[in-house]
Amino acid sequence: MNIHADAVTAPPLPRSLEEMRLPTVMMRDILLKTMFRMNLEHVSQIARTICLPVPVTQELVDLARSQRLLEATGTLHATSSSEMGYQLSENGKARAMDALAQSEYFGAMPVPLDIYRAQVERQSIRNVQVTRKQLTDAMGHLILPENLLDQLGPAVGSGRSILMYGPPGNGKSSISNGIRDAIGDRIYVPRAIEYSGQVITVYDPIVHTAAEEQEDDPTSLRRTIRYDTRYVLCDRPTVVTGGELTLSMLDLVYNPTARTYQAPMQLKSTGGIFIVDDLGRQEEPPQALINRWIVPLEEGHDILALQSGEKFTVPFDTLVIFSTNFHPNKIFDQAALRRIFFKIKVDGPNQADFLKIFAMVAKKKKMPLDEATLVHLIKTRYPEIDNIYANYQPVFLIDQMCAICEFEGIPYQMTPDLIDRAWANMFVREEEIVR
Repeated sequence: MNIHADAVTAPPLPRSLEEMRLPTVMMRDILLKTMFRMNLEHVSQIARTICLPVPVTQELVDLARSQRLLEATGTLHATSSSEMGYQLSENGKARAMDALAQSEYFGAMPVPLDIYRAQVERQSIRNVQVTRKQLTDAMGHLILPENLLDQLGPAVGSGRSILMYGPPGNGKSSISNGIRDAIGDRIYVPRAIEYSGQVITVYDPIVHTAAEEQEDDPTSLRRTIRYDTRYVLCDRPTVVTGGELTLSMLDLVYNPTARTYQAPMQLKSTGGIFIVDDLGRQEEPPQALINRWIVPLEEGHDILALQSGEKFTVPFDTLVIFSTNFHPNKIFDQAALRRIFFKIKVDGPNQADFLKIFAMVAKKKKMPLDEATLVHLIKTRYPEIDNIYANYQPVFLIDQMCAICEFEGIPYQMTPDLIDRAWANMFVREEEIVR
């Protein structure tokens, strides 16, 4: 059965500084930097900002006080807050400035890499089972060959790698998006993780879609927190790359000014889907890209490197979908192909399916069908290209006819003449351009 958000084991709340399993100095410095940068003075505010329970935050504040880095200011006004206020001492300000010079990171406390690994296992993409109904519902707007879902279902359910190949314009990207929609549940994404004293930010609002949650009462000290808020509850992520993908984009991104790291795309896609579209259009040869993925695909972990050169492993729990217009034998050797678990050909539609797509698009675009025009298209035009149909062609032709009708100031209509004018724009005639 499919995993739903409420069935996913939520990351448990840390109950003490010891349970955090982070260097004490790092936690203390993040507290000081956060208070300094955001001008915070109450434990409830600080707890929300560094994403820790109030008792653990109080423990951290008490530690900094014992080191004379914080001092109590007392309550401000009985009407505004009954909380004790805290401020950085002169030593505390000096320490905050020194810590900021080493790393600009402040805010949410990071999750140690080992603890994050355990959370990845609890919510693994390989635990998700997608039914035929879920796939059909997610792709109901697509007209697909009957046997395609037979191949896609086991591929998606395995959580392993998939290679979709075939001629361009036949919906490989749409199918990839349909797979994403079919999975449709939620996981917990860490705001940042920690390894060897270094902070790596993971949560990215561009990649991750946070679930809407009921706001707790911001004035309440006893907030009802059900999980470790260093994580954000999100839809399973989908990262899509195309011709712009380079090998360097799969490495940690170091910001020399802030002296912090940002997770590469495949780490951000953990627990979700990583789509490599248009494989073969990148500057890097496809074989080099696949070679970079061999260890992650086979071993379930990836190897990253810090600026110091130190290498470490991170979880690789991602459904990787490669999509290409080239035949696999042309761009990969057999060893690479063996590493890709499922290889699925996505071909163009047959004539009957093409006509179904054409009718469906025409209805959506409010373009009335005309039988004589369709006969002209099928009997006259398609023999010119050896009757090779593609899924993109109905949309292209109907959009062209709509544009012509709007330009000519006539109602939407379908005629052999309009089809011929649209057809002329679908292909570029082979000819020499004299310069």
